[in-house]
Formats: sequence, structure tokens, C-alpha cells
Amino acid sequence: MTLESHAFIDMSEFEREAPEVLAALAALGKAVDNSGLEKSLTELIKVRASQLNGCAFCLQYHLNYARKLRVTPAKLDLVATWREAGLFSARERAALAWTEALTLMPLRAPSEADYTQLHAQFSRTESAFLTTAIGAINAWNRIAGALRFSPPIPADRLD
Repeated sequence: MTLESHAFIDMSEFEREAPEVLAALAALGKAVDNSGLEKSLTELIKVRASQLNGCAFCLQYHLNYARKLRVTPAKLDLVATWREAGLFSARERAALAWTEALTLMPLRAPSEADYTQLHAQFSRTESAFLTTAIGAINAWNRIAGALRFSPPIPADRLD
């Protein structure tokens, strides 16, 4: 099976045309990576935000990376239905709820319950970095989705 590209601008072209944007977003990612938040957790929230935003590039990119980190395959399979799956820790559920609250902010503001669940599992510093991670993936989703970056599907997953 071959992948048909619908890219308006592909990732490689974006890197050449807007290197300052790439550097700024990379700096946000590095800050989150250095924050102490679990990488498996930040990848789960990036996958979930990308699902909600319909960004094929970011969804595939973060699925690929999560697999390299050995995130439990069942969690990747069921992250879209995390509330019902019974598979996610309280910390993961709080992060996923916060991800949905922030990603869907144009539809409704985060509730007091969202804040309560967040602060039950994350320190103020962790909350700041988790919020930054969610903001960054939402920015990436809007860039990659709008420009229709081709998803980086591994060749062994095309059959």
C-alpha cells in the first residue's frame, strides 16, 4: 500500500520555511522533557490531543514515539476511551481529563472538577509543565493539521 500525500506544506518544507517556529516549539518540548514529568504520560496526552484535533501527522508521530518508549499497547489502543477502559492510573486519568479540558476550551471552560482532579495528582509545578505540554501539542496540531503534514507511518504498518 502506498500513502497518498495531501500535504499543503510538508514537515521538511516547514522546517526550511519557518525554522524559528520549529525552534520555539522545540524549546517548549525540551522544557517539558526536562520537567520530570513521565515521558509515557506526556506521550499519552499528545496522542489524545491529536485525536481530538484530528491531526494525522501528530497522532502518528506520537504513536510512533510512544511505542519506542514501550507505552503499554493497550493504553495506546484505548486512550480515546480512557474513561471506560479501566486501564489508566489516577494520574493518567487526571492528565487526560486536563488534556481534554484544555483542548476543548473553545467549547467549554475547564470546570472546578477538572482543577480538583488535576491538583489531586500533580503539584503546581507539574501542573504548569503539563499545561505547557498540552498547549504545545495543540499548537503543533493546528500547524501540522492546517498544513496537512503527511503522517510518518512506518513502512511495516502500511500492510
